[in-house]
Amino acid sequence: RAHGEMTMREAIAFSSNVYFYYISGGYGDQEGLGIEKMNEYFDLFQFGQPTGIALANEQSGTVPSPAWKEATFDEPWRLGNTYQSSIGQFGWQVTPLQMVVAYGAIANGGQLLTPHIQAGREPEATSISLNPESLQVVREGMRMTTNYPGGTARGLEKDYVAIAAKSGTAEIGAGNAYVNSWAKGYWPYDDPQYAFILMMDKAPRSNTLGATTIMGDVVDWIHEHRPEYLGIDPTAVSSEETN
Repeated sequence: RAHGEMTMREAIAFSSNVYFYYISGGYGDQEGLGIEKMNEYFDLFQFGQPTGIALANEQSGTVPSPAWKEATFDEPWRLGNTYQSSIGQFGWQVTPLQMVVAYGAIANGGQLLTPHIQAGREPEATSISLNPESLQVVREGMRMTTNYPGGTARGLEKDYVAIAAKSGTAEIGAGNAYVNSWAKGYWPYDDPQYAFILMMDKAPRSNTLGATTIMGDVVDWIHEHRPEYLGIDPTAVSSEETN
């Protein structure tokens, strides 16, 4: 859609490709970040690297860069590649596990946690320097994604828990005939305890049912059957059902 002028918060909520084209590569008199500066931030969140989970065959993924393009295609980097990379396209490959670790760091203020599946184990943490004011803008944008007119994750707007989220659509297949639909984020918004990822793999492009809608159904199930994971007293939910 043609959104007109917008803030960073609104660009996150609307998932505006054009806004992030401007930020990454610039346009006209506006200078963009450029791919090298962008890759500094990608490295900060350790994209393109295994998370360290104790499972076999974890994939590293791919972070596009001028060196990667030269080695892969024997071609120089172009401005259009920067635009595409800014919205997770071109050569980007990231695993759901890498992404949930990154969103966990956004939720907890800058701690990358090594994921594990062993009950009772304390995760190892790596502190990354995130500017608190900039981080707050991102969080507020993610909250608006769920509760602001035009937000792309309105399926996660719930009256019993405040969720911060981001939608995602990865185009795949010949002619981009399919999409991987993503929903990711954390809750509760004001006191984050859980980060989440849900990905619908290889859905037809014509499909109107996205991952944020399905994740909304998952959260409804949690509310009914495991409300303690939403920070809700289970007896309170039982009382509501009785009334």
